[in-house]
Amino acid sequence: MKTPFIKKMPFKRSALSAAIFLLIFPSAVRAEDEIQFNTDVLDTQDKGNIDLSHFSRRGYVMPGEYTFTIMVNKDSLREEPIVVYAEGKEGKDSLICLTPDQVSRLNLKSSTLSELRWLRDGQCLDTTSLHGMEMRVDLSKDTLYLSIPQAYIEFTAPNWDPSSRWDEGIAGLIADYNINFQTQHANNASDSQNLSGTGVFGANFGPWRARADWQANWNRRSGYTDKDFTFSRYYLYRAIPTLKAKLTMGEDYLSSDIFDTFRFSGVSLNSDLSMLPPSLRGYAPEVTGVSRAGGKVVISQQGRVLYETQVAAGPFRIQELNDAVSGTLDVRVEELDGSVQVFQVSTASVPYLTRPGAVRYKLAAGKPSEWEHSMVGPLFTSAEASWGIANGWTLYGGSIIGGDYNALSVGVGRDLYLLGAIAADVTQSRATLPSEGVQTGTSYRVSYSKTFDEYDSQVTFAGYRFSERDFMSMSEYLDARYGSGTTHSPKEKYTVSFNQRFRDLGLTAYLNYSHQTYWNSADNDRLSLSLSRYVDLGPFKNMSVSLSVYRSEYYSQKDDGAYISLSMPFGDGASISYGATVNRTDNTHRVSYYGRLDEHNSYQVSSGLSRSGPTAYGYYTWQGDSAQVQANASYQSGSYSGLGMTVTGGLTATAEGAAAHRSNARGGSRVLVDTSGVSGVPVKGFGASVKTNRFGKAVIADVNSYYRNPVRIDVDKLAENADVTRSISQATLTEGAIGYRQFDVIAGGKAMAFIRKADGSFPPFGASVVNDKNQETGVVNDEGSVWLSGISPDGKMSVKWDGKTRCVVQMPPVLPQVLDNLLLTCAPE
Repeated sequence: MKTPFIKKMPFKRSALSAAIFLLIFPSAVRAEDEIQFNTDVLDTQDKGNIDLSHFSRRGYVMPGEYTFTIMVNKDSLREEPIVVYAEGKEGKDSLICLTPDQVSRLNLKSSTLSELRWLRDGQCLDTTSLHGMEMRVDLSKDTLYLSIPQAYIEFTAPNWDPSSRWDEGIAGLIADYNINFQTQHANNASDSQNLSGTGVFGANFGPWRARADWQANWNRRSGYTDKDFTFSRYYLYRAIPTLKAKLTMGEDYLSSDIFDTFRFSGVSLNSDLSMLPPSLRGYAPEVTGVSRAGGKVVISQQGRVLYETQVAAGPFRIQELNDAVSGTLDVRVEELDGSVQVFQVSTASVPYLTRPGAVRYKLAAGKPSEWEHSMVGPLFTSAEASWGIANGWTLYGGSIIGGDYNALSVGVGRDLYLLGAIAADVTQSRATLPSEGVQTGTSYRVSYSKTFDEYDSQVTFAGYRFSERDFMSMSEYLDARYGSGTTHSPKEKYTVSFNQRFRDLGLTAYLNYSHQTYWNSADNDRLSLSLSRYVDLGPFKNMSVSLSVYRSEYYSQKDDGAYISLSMPFGDGASISYGATVNRTDNTHRVSYYGRLDEHNSYQVSSGLSRSGPTAYGYYTWQGDSAQVQANASYQSGSYSGLGMTVTGGLTATAEGAAAHRSNARGGSRVLVDTSGVSGVPVKGFGASVKTNRFGKAVIADVNSYYRNPVRIDVDKLAENADVTRSISQATLTEGAIGYRQFDVIAGGKAMAFIRKADGSFPPFGASVVNDKNQETGVVNDEGSVWLSGISPDGKMSVKWDGKTRCVVQMPPVLPQVLDNLLLTCAPE
């Protein structure tokens, strides 16, 4: 078993710390801030050859420029370059200089900032102007600790930082992609292949993000091939931290809590809930279903593919969609057996409530646009706002003004406290069509949400909407005026999402139901219910039993099915399960084994029977350093065979370096990690670790915008020939930012060495040994002995004392196989 503390804290620091402890506590005499040492306690022959000037003043830090992680109370901020100046009589004191820019990230209240005093022509904070503030430096951890009374600091929340600490990142280019391939062979039909992909090209400069979304599709069936590639969207955006809003210019989709979405070209300014603490953010849309044979799930909206991935056979639950997505989503499940499921999911907005005294708003102006980037329809402006008034009431409303199409909405929301939250609104539209004249209609909506803690249940969303026959959304108007005019006209819509836990039974239930009726077409229905619980049967513990059923009717196409499974843990992270799938056309029974090789590799294999014969199935996931791969394989005797694969990744290039990487949210935030040119260093965020490439660079993509993300070196997997002085950092990035974090990693051998000067003497006790990157690799002990790290053939290291480089050590061109008791000469520069 590895012990990271012992491994990463070499003898040089422990020996020196012990010596200083003996020096200070038994025999130190403090005269004001100066500490005098009794060197008689040291077991050294040359007591006059000792350099302890570093430690003669309490809190003294040698003048120079450092890179410190700043800790404010218990919160870790990003690394900052900190300059330390010599101050006081004869320069024996040190001034740790916090610049105005650095102080602005400490999250001090505006009233506190106005009272601060500054030194050195306004460039360094006078810490005495902030009563009660304490500051200290831990050089062994490269950390500056600040203790600031809480009364001076603005509101913070766990894992969330205020805007003063957000990081806009560095300039760079990105290219993210998601590639899917599926092939099917059916005994009674021709073979088919499909290759599809989506991705983003982008550039970051300052706070601005430029993005170009693309999607492609290639199909071959019965000797016929069709293909398509298009850039679906071009746009610019940036965060406006002072307004807690996002500014977008270019092609966009209307973001609204009141009106249905549509595509347009123009500009928008929207309050961004992701900038708020997590407890105040909205719900992200969720898509659930059951895959019969494993395959590809494609989620799209108005032709734009939002998400696609391979899923294993059985129930799936997709929660990775951005909470900015609104409106109706089209879901398509392309099974490996050649069948297809199609249904719609309506993204639910929780009751439109705003905190008392706060205002949320969304503004947009432009012209509706089509898929080929051409614009059609009237110029329009859209505005909506929500105002939280006292006693839990919220007033909200909005309008779309666009020539022949106009809409107005007003609503009220109420926090019912113990009874939940409810909101109701009325929207009226007025559209002028050349053939039908003026069409005026009204739509009514009610939404409700509640968590019943005492019953372990939660109504995530429940809503009802009724629209009159002549009510039209902007999309319906555009289709009636400029399109085919075949838009389905909604009438009534019921939606509910419900969670329930039965603690006594150990049972959890999840229900999702939607019912949509239309004035001019057949109804749509979607019902899904999931039940799960853990049971113990004799020697078998923590067995999981689950049941998922669904019923779907999509424009007269009916689809019913159920899936039941029993899973039992088996070994380290593995499980054995039985599953049965039942639908209108077939019944399948499978026995499966799920295994996890490590944090990067997992798999599932199964075999079973169906009405058509024996079946076999496999699913594999690999999370590599440069991409993530999900693979599906399905076979049914005498019927079909199919193979599917998803490859997801990206490339990020900046002036600080470049790396290929896994990709989380396309075009989203990421952190470029620099390990001082050392390759193979494992770094990680929330997910599996990533090793730095040959240039010492890696990208962590599993980060969230406006969220305090950990960035750390996985010391448990660090190679034996590498050392780090600091292994943890953090990053709170604005949306789409490329963060940059640098770690001092020392690569090379480690050994006890003895350093002699050219005249045969040795450097003083306490002298520092540094490499060509100015990283400290050792501290001289008695008679020139030093525990040295970072040893490489023909390398050079400098030895410093009294604040200056005194001589240079040249390593042998060929190192001995056993590094021990190296005798090194320190020659003048």
